[in-house]
Amino acid sequence: MWPKKRYLILSGCVVFLAAVLASAPFIGSQPLNYRQVLLYLQGSDTPDGLIFFQIRLPRILLGILTGASLAVAGVVFQALLRNPLATPYTLGVATGSALGALLAIKAGLGFAVLGFSATQLAAFSGSLLTVLLVYALSRRTGKVSVHGMILAGVTINYIFAAGILMLHYISDFTETHQMIRWTIGGLDIIEYRVLLRSLPVLLISFVALWGLGRTFNILSTSEESALSKGVNVPRIQKIAFILASLLTGAVVAFSGPIGFVGLIVPHFLRLLGGPDHRYLIPASLCFGGAFLALADTLARTVLAPVDLPVGIITTLLGGPFFLWLLVKKN
Repeated sequence: MWPKKRYLILSGCVVFLAAVLASAPFIGSQPLNYRQVLLYLQGSDTPDGLIFFQIRLPRILLGILTGASLAVAGVVFQALLRNPLATPYTLGVATGSALGALLAIKAGLGFAVLGFSATQLAAFSGSLLTVLLVYALSRRTGKVSVHGMILAGVTINYIFAAGILMLHYISDFTETHQMIRWTIGGLDIIEYRVLLRSLPVLLISFVALWGLGRTFNILSTSEESALSKGVNVPRIQKIAFILASLLTGAVVAFSGPIGFVGLIVPHFLRLLGGPDHRYLIPASLCFGGAFLALADTLARTVLAPVDLPVGIITTLLGGPFFLWLLVKKN
């Protein structure tokens, strides 16, 4: 049984997420009238209703899905790699995604498939190819090597980063601006149908990873301990690696590489309620989603009408906060 404190923290995360979802769409450079929003639901095309349902709410929902995915992926990679500094981007997923997106921008691809733009499809393809490459390199000896996985990811990061720099160098001003805007990370307006098409993959990954929470508790100590308790370590490593990478690649394709969410949220929740992954995964899902949606709300209001990329806000908030955690924990 969990201590009562963990139930309270998890309940607080759920309430925090619900409060952000209910209030954030009303916050912005233009204040909205509740009655006008309700009239839109009754069939009246009110300006406030259009702003709420067609502009702000889809963006908030994307922020929640992105933050939840990055936070849960951070929890899984930290358990899988037994490294407290592991993030969803440690293994080069973000760099591969960025390289794919920037190649699409440079090529001027403008088509769309099922509502997904060419840049989003290229970004997701780049992340998947990176995952396959890291996995193949890390199991040259017939089993997955955690150290080999980290080294392969770091090396691929450098190689792809060089490719990104070359694309910047040979691009014109317009292309470079689009590339920089994408790599900073931001939550652009997205259609509901695109979110709905992405939702099944994300939900299945969330539920499957939560179901592995007890196994992550064992695996995060050592492979030897997990093997002695009957855990099929190679199989769990493969499943967790694929699911966490899918979560990362799916949301990075929409938002670009948004930093610190997958690092700060798990550490903060461990500090509050401990390292039990059965609690940590659902708590990270709720708190990570609410955190990123709130950060995006700040990004579009702090210098309104200028719309800052949310990646800037998460880094500005996350860097000092993580340093504070390090000092606090000594």
